[in-house]
Amino acid sequence: MIKEHDVVVLTQDLPEEHLTAGDVGTVVHVHDGGAGYEVEFMTLSGRTVAVATVVASQVRAVTSRDLVHVREVEPV
Repeated sequence: MIKEHDVVVLTQDLPEEHLTAGDVGTVVHVHDGGAGYEVEFMTLSGRTVAVATVVASQVRAVTSRDLVHVREVEPV
């Protein structure tokens, strides 16, 4: 079960938030026992890009097979 402060991976694009599937974020709040989450997405230097509300199917837990990949975001 995903809980607060867990690192998660976005499973689908969120164009309204300028996020793409594969972006990594940190859960800052769990809604309704895991039905949804507030997830903060940050650059590697620590600047918050978005805090998005997602349903459980839009994120997954990090696994031992995941490799971090970097992409640059456009200034918003």
